[in-house]
Amino acid sequence: MAKMTEKQNRFADEYIRTGNISASYKVAYPNVKKDAAARASGSKLLTKANVRSYIDKRLEQLKKESIADQDEILQFLTSVFRGEKTEQTLRGIGEGAQEIDDIDISAKDRIKAAELLGKRYVMWTEKQQVENVTPVFVEDVPEDDD
Repeated sequence: MAKMTEKQNRFADEYIRTGNISASYKVAYPNVKKDAAARASGSKLLTKANVRSYIDKRLEQLKKESIADQDEILQFLTSVFRGEKTEQTLRGIGEGAQEIDDIDISAKDRIKAAELLGKRYVMWTEKQQVENVTPVFVEDVPEDDD
């Protein structure tokens, strides 16, 4: 695959940020003034395999960065459970004015975090006694003595 030029990189990054072909092309190629020419040239750039591949990879990477993964969620729940996080609340200071205060996470929220962590690690499972009964077939049909 051919390497991208600096201008192609600039176009691709701007296109990822804005989603606008002509504006992105004009940022990367400032000598182009007409929207129609920028749109046509930008569309042509998007058909190039190296540019399209770069954009697809960057979008996938940005998507992964924006979604919390399993470890991040477990770390957050653990920090809530341990009381390491705070939450913000409004506090009245008189005459209708309010201030934002940081307060400790409530016991209810810490218990919920502990419950979610416990479910994740299968700490509380309901055990059920299941008996395996195998049927026994008895052949008690008399044989005909004809």
